[in-house]
Amino acid sequence: MLVYNKKQKTLAPEEHHYELQNVKKPKLFRETFPYAEIPKISFNNTAVPMNPPDDIWITDTTFRDGQQAITPLTVEQISTLFDFLHKLGGPNGMVRQTEFFLYTDKDKAAVRKCQEKGYEFPQITSWIRATKSDFKLVKEMGIKETGILTSCSDYHIFSKLNKTRREALDMYLDIVKAALDEGITPRCHFEDITRADFYGFVIPFASELMKLAQEAKTKIKIRACDTLGLGVGLPGAALPRSVNGIIHGLNHFADVPSEWLEWHGHNDFYRAVTNSTNAWLYGCAAINTSLLGIGERTGNTALEAMAIEYAALRGDTNGMDLSVITEVANYFKKTLKYKIPANQPYVGAYFNMTRAGIHADGLLKEQEIYNIFDTQAILNRPPEVAITNMGGLASIAFWVSMHVPCFSESGKQIEKTDPGIAKIKDHIDAEFAAGRTNIVNNDEMFELVKKYMPEILK
Repeated sequence: MLVYNKKQKTLAPEEHHYELQNVKKPKLFRETFPYAEIPKISFNNTAVPMNPPDDIWITDTTFRDGQQAITPLTVEQISTLFDFLHKLGGPNGMVRQTEFFLYTDKDKAAVRKCQEKGYEFPQITSWIRATKSDFKLVKEMGIKETGILTSCSDYHIFSKLNKTRREALDMYLDIVKAALDEGITPRCHFEDITRADFYGFVIPFASELMKLAQEAKTKIKIRACDTLGLGVGLPGAALPRSVNGIIHGLNHFADVPSEWLEWHGHNDFYRAVTNSTNAWLYGCAAINTSLLGIGERTGNTALEAMAIEYAALRGDTNGMDLSVITEVANYFKKTLKYKIPANQPYVGAYFNMTRAGIHADGLLKEQEIYNIFDTQAILNRPPEVAITNMGGLASIAFWVSMHVPCFSESGKQIEKTDPGIAKIKDHIDAEFAAGRTNIVNNDEMFELVKKYMPEILK
């Protein structure tokens, strides 16, 4: 039977209805996930259409998933980072929500301190286990939305919960009903979705949630959790690993509105950012992230990465203040004593630093040649050069132009043919010839300028 599809605005066959497949043995997709080998990427060459929502945004899990991977944050540190999220996300709520644990006195104190700020964004949500007693904590804290752990792969249902699919589904629905009874918006975390039986459990479960939402006349959100980073955004990739297929299927077969749908990715296979971008492109409104990508094992999708991705996809920042990314990085390094990998994009020490002499020569002539965008204007981070014996005259001249006030403040540049530049180079070359191996730091460079070019420091 043909029916008119309001979303696609075309006639299409009546949608299939997928019933729960209450299997007796777990379906573990052993051909795709042979534990003693690298997981396989299979293709069925089924292409699903891109369908980006009108409005897309970022959510945050720094204080929940992220905090589990670093030295526990103090209440004051959480408060400061919450301020950064508010400032970075801007007035339009591009960083729409952030989630908290509620189990310790410190967790509760942090939530209260952030609530007292009165910010519209990010909205404060929580995360709880699928137990009714945890709702008491949510209610006591005055939180309007909470994440609920609803694992959906047979790895979790059979081996962790020791339940059948029917038992797990019934338990989850019972918990969701309890949330609705309390006037709390449930956000079901479909844990391990990229190893789950999509048509045998995921879609039937999501469909039941949408029925509940329709009956209660309220929203029920779904967070699709790529718990082990197994998602793949390649065209034609097969389920259960296909990010495109998961998002399309939840939209198309379970009628989950894009604005109720969120993607939570991990970076185990270096795919966190690309998978998150694909989730946006194929119908998911919200991408769950953490600052600097901190989180379990290899971490979550980095918030700053998706802020840049948004600007690239939509052509503007929608009110985001991207310079806060640099403030966050400095806070992590100086206050939290967190060691950011030097080559990490946007926040690492080497992000926009060059060691190659030929690159430094290009920067000296025109920064745009070797800088990915105007990092000074956008991130408040001017391009840098590392001073070694490999950079030549150009690296030293560029360093002087960027750091010595009479040049950096006027926008002028010193020529690499200046005699003082040659003297500094000879000094550095001699040190490396004598066995030096480390970069010449900024303090040392100022001393060399004072020694060989004292006139430019006056």
